[in-house]
Order: sequence, then C-alpha cells, then structure tokens
Amino acid sequence: MSSSPNPTMTIPRYEDVLVAHERIKPFIHETPVLTSRFLNELTGAELFFKCENLQKAAAFKVRGACNAVFGLTDAEAKIGVATHSSGNHALSLSYAAGRRGIPVTVVMPSTAPQAKKDAVIGYGGVIVECEPSTSSREAVFADVVAKSGADFVHPYNDPRVIAGQATCAKELVNQVLNLDSVVAPIGGGGMISGTCLTLSTTNPTIKIYAAEPLNADDAARSFKAGHIIADDAPNTVADGLKVPLKDLTWHFVKNHVTDILTATEDEIVAAMKLIWIRMKIVVEPSSAVTLAIILKNPEVFKGKRIGVILTGGNVDLDKLPWMKT
Repeated sequence: MSSSPNPTMTIPRYEDVLVAHERIKPFIHETPVLTSRFLNELTGAELFFKCENLQKAAAFKVRGACNAVFGLTDAEAKIGVATHSSGNHALSLSYAAGRRGIPVTVVMPSTAPQAKKDAVIGYGGVIVECEPSTSSREAVFADVVAKSGADFVHPYNDPRVIAGQATCAKELVNQVLNLDSVVAPIGGGGMISGTCLTLSTTNPTIKIYAAEPLNADDAARSFKAGHIIADDAPNTVADGLKVPLKDLTWHFVKNHVTDILTATEDEIVAAMKLIWIRMKIVVEPSSAVTLAIILKNPEVFKGKRIGVILTGGNVDLDKLPWMKT
C-alpha cells in the first residue's frame, strides 16, 4: 500500500487545526496538565499528563466531533449525523450534535461498556447495536446511512476529526515547553494523527510514540511491515483501541511516528490502577496504555520530558478490570 492516502481524501493542514480550535472553543475544555513526583521517580522521566479524561464527555474525541458538527452547513446539519464507534466517539458526537440540536445515530458493538452507551443516550443519541467486529460494524452502519442520508462523521479517518484532535497537542505544547517526546494511544489513529499534524508543523524535533495493547497490535505490525495490517475483532481491555488504521491515519503514522510500543493486558491494568492511586484521577484502560509503555521501556524515556496524553475517563465503575468476579 502506498504511503499516501486515497487521492479523494483530503489531508488536513495545520491551518485547518487553527480554524478548528477557534470553532470548538465554546464547546470544549482546555484540559489541565498534571504531574506526579512519584511517577517521575518511578520512570526516571519528567511526565506531563494532558488530562483529556477531564474533557467534555470525558474524552478527547469531543474535539473532532465538535469540529465536524459545527462545520456543517445548516442544510447539512438538518439531516443529522451518524457514526460507528465502540464508545467515546459515539458519545462525543452525540454531545456535539446535542449542542447544535440535530439528530445523531450511532452504531455500537453490543459489547461496548454500559457507561458509554448510557452517555450516548443521555446526550440524545440513538444507538443501533452490531456484533463486536469491524466488518459487522461497517455493514450495519452502511444500512443506517442508506436509510437516513445523515452526514458520516468517521471516528478517526476524517480530516475534520483529525484537525479537531490536533488541537489537543496544540494546547499541550503551549502548556509545557521543551518537550522531548509525546506519547499517545493508538487504535484507529485519530489522536496520534492529530498529534503528528500539530507537532510536525510546530515542533518537528519532538518525537512521537504511539502506545498500543499487545492484544490489538495491528498498528505496531503495520508500522514494521510498511503497510496496513487490519485485525477484525481483537480482544483487549482497552476497548477504545480495537479498530484498525485507515488510509488517512496511516499517512500520518507512516510519515511522522517515531515508534509504536506495546503493553500487555496486565501492564495496562496495573498502569490504570497506578494512575488512580497516585494521581487520584479516573482514566480508562485505553488511556493507561501510555503509562504502561513508558514503564515497560525506561531506556527510551529516562531523563526526558514527556507529554502523556490521557485520552478518556469513561469507565464502568461496577466492572473495574482489577476487580475479582
């Protein structure tokens, strides 16, 4: 596969990020950056946690969703929007559509966390369930769009969404100077693509590391192979990172990511618990994979100033992964 995306796909530019940030500011938080002396000593690095778990809808995906929704014309918005998502994009698009007062339908796997389903419904979204595989998700979604004509806001392979997600790194580099690296989770690649878009333009010396579950390591295998390798239904506690790269996100990953590092299920859960204990904040497993790969690879990060993007905090408190069943 070529390093370039589909020629019909528009690659967002940094100018699009600047426009997106102005557009979405009324609807998002500029999330705080937190530090932990304990975690700095444990890792031997200076860690700066960008807390998107404290974002509206408790997820960074509100940024991209709001950029897409509020960029629609009135005629387009009237028809509504639709997407497929395991959770955070679904609830984020529901949040954005609710703020604009337009219809939203989301296709979600039946196995999606109940906390995320409840949030979608709470924001006014209509859920259509599918089987927990990429192929089922896309087939059910195609039927939904054919019937409604709604604007498809892809969870990550959408230039509007990537430009919105890029505003997170834009805030981070203004909040913390002289970063050596930024670590962000990777599933479909929306956040990592946005991070690449911002840093390759504003701070190209900053290294970009993607963090991925070993049980869903298709992005890491793609990175090594030089072409997209897509798993249909990986099984990992990090439910937000089960989806594969697509052409647009692959463009950014291939050209700008320094490396993709993986962590086991036990390492992800341990990092999630450590963040709760030491920082007193709620993060989901898909966020904790960042700290997990830093702990696992001290030689990569020791002595460096590291931006760590905690992407979300939508957790089912009745089913914490370290609880005994």
